[in-house]
Amino acid sequence: MNANFGENHRNSSLDLIKKMLYNYYMDMFVALADPTRRNILELLAGRGELPATAIYEQFAVSPQAISQHLKVLREAKLVEMEKRAQKHLYRLNPETLSQFETWVQQTRQRWEESF
Repeated sequence: MNANFGENHRNSSLDLIKKMLYNYYMDMFVALADPTRRNILELLAGRGELPATAIYEQFAVSPQAISQHLKVLREAKLVEMEKRAQKHLYRLNPETLSQFETWVQQTRQRWEESF
């Protein structure tokens, strides 16, 4: 048996974890890169839970376009959607936002420590 197998396996596991975290944050950054999606997040932050129709009404683009933006935000776990009867209710995902805030604080701390 290869003596380096355990170390190689450990390194590949760490690489996989790093890649997963990278993809997780990249999904979040991709979602946040679009101004319409940032506006949706700001709308939800100011008003709390909203039905999809109330979100659509705030934008000059089609409901289908906003639906796609909401899908990206859901996939990035920035918003949560709950079905109640015929309504799709959206709200911010506080857990993901907290993780993002922690990442920003850690990055800022590393940056400040480098000076």
